[in-house]
Order: sequence, then C-alpha cells, then structure tokens
Amino acid sequence: MAALSKVEIQQKLKEMRGWSHMGKAIQKKYTLKSFMPAIGLVNKIAEAAEKAGHHPDITINYNIVGISLSTHSEGGVTQKDFDLARQIDQLAEAPS
Repeated sequence: MAALSKVEIQQKLKEMRGWSHMGKAIQKKYTLKSFMPAIGLVNKIAEAAEKAGHHPDITINYNIVGISLSTHSEGGVTQKDFDLARQIDQLAEAPS
C-alpha cells in the first residue's frame, strides 16, 4: 500500500474530526474522564490494531490518550492509517 501524497492526506483529513497531519503521521488526542477510562480505550485500540496488523504509537498522560498513525514500511501515511483512525474514533465514541 503506497504512501499518500500531502494533498491526498489533507483531503482525507477533511472527513476526520480532530485528526491532523504531522511529519509522516496522522495524529489525534482523546480526553477521557480519568485514568482508568483512558487505559480502557488504550486496551480497545490495542485489540483493534492487533487484528488489523497495524500498530500505532500510543501515549498516555493521565486522562489523555495520544495516537500517532504511520505505515513505517511505506515511509508515511497510507489508507491503512485512515482505516485504523476511523476504527479508533468509533471505539472512543462507544460507551464503556
């Protein structure tokens, strides 16, 4: 799966609330009520990522979960990153 151009990435980001393009990745931060809901979201993301064979960079700062998606083998952002980003958004919106 080939890396997308900057123009393609910007076009796709118009459909993605809260996601931005930084360097060779797309990223977003989620703010949850407290630490344990943040950990719960991270666990859900980990399961979805493992099933997709795609592993995001994840940071946790108390109740803030940061996600950075890039397809390292392609040296940038691919459709695979956008597919996982949509899944992550759905997980974050789902009730715990």
